[in-house]
Amino acid sequence: MVVRLQRLLYHLYERRLEAEIQKSKLPQHIGLILDGNRRYARSIGLVDILDGHRLGANKLEDVLTWCEELNIRMVTIWILSTENLQRPPEEVAGLTRLIGNRLRDAARDPKTHTKRMRIRAIGKQELLPQSLRDAIREAEEATQGYEGFFLNVAVGYGGRQEIVDAVQHLLKERLTRGMPFEAAIDEVTADNLEKYLYTYDLPDPELIIRTSGEVRLSGFLLWQSAYSEFYFCDAYWPAFRRIDLLRAIRSYQQRERRFGF
Repeated sequence: MVVRLQRLLYHLYERRLEAEIQKSKLPQHIGLILDGNRRYARSIGLVDILDGHRLGANKLEDVLTWCEELNIRMVTIWILSTENLQRPPEEVAGLTRLIGNRLRDAARDPKTHTKRMRIRAIGKQELLPQSLRDAIREAEEATQGYEGFFLNVAVGYGGRQEIVDAVQHLLKERLTRGMPFEAAIDEVTADNLEKYLYTYDLPDPELIIRTSGEVRLSGFLLWQSAYSEFYFCDAYWPAFRRIDLLRAIRSYQQRERRFGF
C-alpha cells in the first residue's frame, strides 16, 4: 500500500512539473555529463564496475526518449574523456567495447531510423581503439541523412584538447596557403576559431546537466558552454529520473540569460 501511494505521488508530481515547464520556452540543445556510473555500481554492491556503465547506457535510452517526448531534439552526451583513457587498461577495454556495441546496436535499431536520429561523434578519435572507431563510422554513416533527432556523442573528448586542435588546424591551414606566420596569428580570432571546433556546425547547448553531485564541468564543451546554464544533480547517472530532468529544465527556465550583457 505504501509503495503504491509513493508511486501515485511521484506520478502526480511528475505531471505537475511537466505542466509547469510546458508554459515556458524549453531548451533545444541539452548537454549531459553522465557521471557516477562506477560509484552507483559500488553503492548497490555490484562487483564488476562495468555493470555500472551498462546500467548507465540503459538509462541513456530512457533519457533520450524523455527529451524526444518534450520535443527537445538535440542532446550532446559525454561518455568518455581523454582522461578516462588513463584508467586501468581492463576497465578502458571494457568501456570502449560497451560503447562500440551500443553504437552498433543504435545503428541497426529500427527505432533509430523511425525517429530519424542522427548520431555523430565528437572527440579525438585517433586515441580510440580501432573497433570503436569502426563502430562510430557505422553509426554515423547509417544515420547521416537524418534530421529528426540529433545525438552527439563526446567520446575521447577533452575541452582543452578541442581548443588546442582548433588553433593548430587554423594555423596549419593558413600556413599551407602560404600566409606569413604573423598574418596567420592575426587570423586566430573567436569567429575564425569556431569553424575548427569539433562542433563547428552545431548550436551551443542552452543547458548542461551533470549528475552525481560533482559541481564542475571537467572540460566539457569549454568553448561552447560560455553562455550555457548549468544544473548539477545529486543522483548518480544510472539513478537519474524523469523528474530530475524536469527539475533541471525548470531551473533553466527560472534564470535570465544575459549572454554577457
